[in-house]
Amino acid sequence: MFRFSKSCSAMAHIIERKRKDGSVAYLAQIAIKRKGKWVHREARSFDRKSAASAWLKKRMKEIEAAGEDLSSIRNRGRTLADAIDRYTRESVKEIGRTKAQVLRAICEYDIADMACSDIQSHDIVAFAKEIGATRTPSTVSNYLSHLGAVFALARPAWGMELDQQAMKDAFVVCSRLGITGKGRSRDRRPTLDELDALLTFFEDKHTRRPSSLPMHRVVGFALFSTRRQEEITRVAWDGLDTEHSRVFITDMKHPGDKIGNDVWCDLPEHALKIALAMPRNKDMVFPYHSDTISASFTRACKFLGIEDLRFHDLRHEGVSRLFETGLSIPQVAAVSGHRSWSSLQRYTHIKQTGDKYEGWEWLDRLTVPLPKKKAQRIANPKASINKTAT
Repeated sequence: MFRFSKSCSAMAHIIERKRKDGSVAYLAQIAIKRKGKWVHREARSFDRKSAASAWLKKRMKEIEAAGEDLSSIRNRGRTLADAIDRYTRESVKEIGRTKAQVLRAICEYDIADMACSDIQSHDIVAFAKEIGATRTPSTVSNYLSHLGAVFALARPAWGMELDQQAMKDAFVVCSRLGITGKGRSRDRRPTLDELDALLTFFEDKHTRRPSSLPMHRVVGFALFSTRRQEEITRVAWDGLDTEHSRVFITDMKHPGDKIGNDVWCDLPEHALKIALAMPRNKDMVFPYHSDTISASFTRACKFLGIEDLRFHDLRHEGVSRLFETGLSIPQVAAVSGHRSWSSLQRYTHIKQTGDKYEGWEWLDRLTVPLPKKKAQRIANPKASINKTAT
């Protein structure tokens, strides 16, 4: 508690909070009371407690120096980091994992400490150049796009003096200078030898530890369903229509807005069989975390010496395979979930060559249901351990 006068006092403290992704945030809060009434509140999140403490001390000095006039403090002291923090805290719409990571990363740059009213287009361009020194133009575009969402809301929603026109001007400049740009579409496809190595690695690991994530089945489902890794983790048993061989995908990724974009997608036979081979001990068919899947895939590729292969490349492989088997664009779109057929134009060069997976040994190995006892151990590994102990 800080007391500036008999009629004015301030409370400043730091609260430790856990984010959804498991990381820790430190929320620094300030509240000022005058004549028994709260007249000013503000808060800002930090990744480090030391940074939160330093901000509190600096901010309290500014408030004390302002004296009775807090109106100047409300505007002069609010930084871009404050606007980002408020955006992430108050946004009713769910902020995606990538967007949240980008916004947190922006808070580590000098521009985040600038007062909102001081930021001009050339400051944003300088920030973009700083990012571009170590990242691709497409990544810089993503950073500015996510930051632009904060600029669009700050003034009309919270009275923070971020100039949306400055952001628009910076976009134009960065595009003209080549600082931003579109990413090159990837055409990396896994070979059968690479898939054999990955699936063998994952199957062996799961055999040794039955309670571990069955990545061989996740990879197989991704390959034949063409689903993204986050979509796979949201597939529910009651969203699996075995009669019509389709699956209900919630919040499918979309350029406009993925929240509420729920779609039924056709499910190829191999993908359906892999899903049905999973134990029904949870609401979700694949009750795992998207980050865990991604990390497991990356580690396996590194261990096996498989270069430049990402989990998302399985979707590209799956879509390419559908075209190679002779399906039309509408038929492929019904599986992949693409609303715009123009997004599938990149695959039009693929000729019908048949199904290279025909007779592949993994088609049977991935669709064999887990033995009942093993499925029970996966559902409740602690119970299995206790039973063995007794």
